[in-house]
Amino acid sequence: MTASIVLDSESSTVEKRKMQHNIFNSIRSMKIMDACKGTQVHALKPSATATAAAADRSSVSAADKLLHTSLDHSKTPTGRTKTVSITASRHDAVSETLLPCGLPASELLEPSIEPSLKPLDFVETLARVHRRAESCEALEKSEVYLEQCAVLRGLPDPKLFRRGLREARRHAAEVHAKVVLASWLRYERREDELVGSNSMDCCGRNLECPKASLVPGYDHESVFDRCTCFRREIVSDCVVRSQECERECSTSSEYVDGSGDRDGEDDDDVFFCIGDSEISCRRYSMAALSRPFETMLCGGFLECRREKINFSMNCVSVEAMMAVEVFSRTKRLSEFPPNVILEMLSFANKFCCEEMKHACDTHLASLVLDMDDAVLLIEYGLEETAYLLVAACLQVFLRELPGSLQRWSVMKLFCSPEGRDRLALVGHVSFVLYYFLSQVAMEEELTSNMTVMLLERLGECAVEGWQKQLAYHQLGVVMLERKEYKDAQRWFEAAVEAGHVYSLVGVARAKYKLGHVSSAYEMINSLTENYKPAGWMYQERSLYCTGKEKMLDLLSATELDPTLSFPYKYKAVCLLEENKIGAAISEIDKIIGFKVSPDCLELRAWFLIAMKDYEGALRDVRAILTLDPNYMVFYGNMHGGHLVELLRPVAQQWSQADCWMQLYDRWSSVDDIGSLAVVHKMLENDPGKSILRFRQSLLLLRYE
Repeated sequence: MTASIVLDSESSTVEKRKMQHNIFNSIRSMKIMDACKGTQVHALKPSATATAAAADRSSVSAADKLLHTSLDHSKTPTGRTKTVSITASRHDAVSETLLPCGLPASELLEPSIEPSLKPLDFVETLARVHRRAESCEALEKSEVYLEQCAVLRGLPDPKLFRRGLREARRHAAEVHAKVVLASWLRYERREDELVGSNSMDCCGRNLECPKASLVPGYDHESVFDRCTCFRREIVSDCVVRSQECERECSTSSEYVDGSGDRDGEDDDDVFFCIGDSEISCRRYSMAALSRPFETMLCGGFLECRREKINFSMNCVSVEAMMAVEVFSRTKRLSEFPPNVILEMLSFANKFCCEEMKHACDTHLASLVLDMDDAVLLIEYGLEETAYLLVAACLQVFLRELPGSLQRWSVMKLFCSPEGRDRLALVGHVSFVLYYFLSQVAMEEELTSNMTVMLLERLGECAVEGWQKQLAYHQLGVVMLERKEYKDAQRWFEAAVEAGHVYSLVGVARAKYKLGHVSSAYEMINSLTENYKPAGWMYQERSLYCTGKEKMLDLLSATELDPTLSFPYKYKAVCLLEENKIGAAISEIDKIIGFKVSPDCLELRAWFLIAMKDYEGALRDVRAILTLDPNYMVFYGNMHGGHLVELLRPVAQQWSQADCWMQLYDRWSSVDDIGSLAVVHKMLENDPGKSILRFRQSLLLLRYE
């Protein structure tokens, strides 16, 4: 009886405290929202609160079920619940659900190998590339700036890489390079993620304009000007073209029915016979199309004295031959349908009509507007070696990345050696093309077969030393992730032979995975002795030793390069293993304070779950999903979104008004991670809120 009285008094005390807490919360809300009459808004619109409550009730997860089961088993014979046993059961159930892989272990941690060029002296390398860009010929500048991009790729600031890409595009002279670099610039802005955007939309500048990219020539001054898509002169051009079309009506009607009055009809002194049809032509106009026609019609062949020439065996239709005759006089393609122009292109290839081939190539390239057009026309372009047509099709494929790589025909063209050879015959194979494609594939799935094949094509296109270093090093990184350690070692050694010293880290890691720990240690140890010490050298060497020596190497790595996250992560996990969770969180906070990354936030969330600080863990996981919506937690075994669902029931529930208040507090205190988490929570309830998207973009700008 005494125990029950005590329990009743305790529960009443708890109820009073809850009431006071709710009163204080409502008072605080009234102060913040006083200008908007917040209490009356809630009174008039209870549906918003009811909807939020229903959403919270609907998000019942495995943690809730385990919690309710534990509550059912913790009741006393009188029906009351034991407070202490409830808390213990709750924590046990939640811990089992939220930590399916247990706590992180220090022996499972490894520093990542960067998949980009990492020179020993970064400043000197950049200075050397800059001197080359200043002194080289104008047509060579694009390649030099591409090398600068490869060096800048390893830096955490992507704006520097995009700036290098812009300079490479600015100084590009060939259509192929313009198409690839303009598409890459568009990809870096992630316009493919915008709902309703078209891949062929123009941004208004020649720099990324799909039409300007198909114009050959070097003109680095006008690359930042407004493109013709947005110039008013295009209206007057349309008027002029319409007038030209009216003047050519007689020509077009002649093409349609084969009859009509033409000036100089008496000059038609030769007829090309195809079946039962006869196409009247001007001998000298047809002879001007190419050297073979000139030799046949005006040379020493029998055809030069004949009025009728049998053309039935040349696999050309009557419509195409009539179009060729019109082109021989007007040098225009007029309103010919695409199928006729394709036949004219084949005719021009067969009889070496270069002017007509270029006109057909240009016209067909202007017809490529979407993926279906590109998939259909690229086969004709490759077959007829039509440079601009293939360039236009490639432009669509590249501007549709990464989605276009899901098409079998596109993937086969880019990935297979046969596809590479076909592109090479048309002049559309280059290092920059496969550099772009391989980077997209690595971002999508690092260990896929497609990534390996694209990197192999990249290695085949590598000519310069830095190109070989990059291609071989990235192949080594991918093979290491695929757990193909012998192949990884081979590619890393090839990169070292090409002059990339950092690839020795990959060689040592592959040997370590194959069980040769002492050999890996000796290799990295010689690296620290033969070259100027760098933080990544000591970080890598710490992986191959234990105890005090390991901690000394980690300390040296941090002193030489405080931005390396692995030393902080390893020390934090070691503190966790010593059951010093608070110290572990303080350690990981050191790197999060000036370098926010999803892996460090995940580790802190892991620690917070172990501390049963579910509110803080939910904050960090929401921030992770804002930075990387597809992030997998717990060694890649669980999607971050699923962990949010598990944490939501055991964390404090906020209404939309509470979220605005929390966002105000965090924004005022410059708590970026907390602000990202609150915005992520609010966007779940109202994904179309543009002001929230704007605030989120402002926060994310700090991490670019």
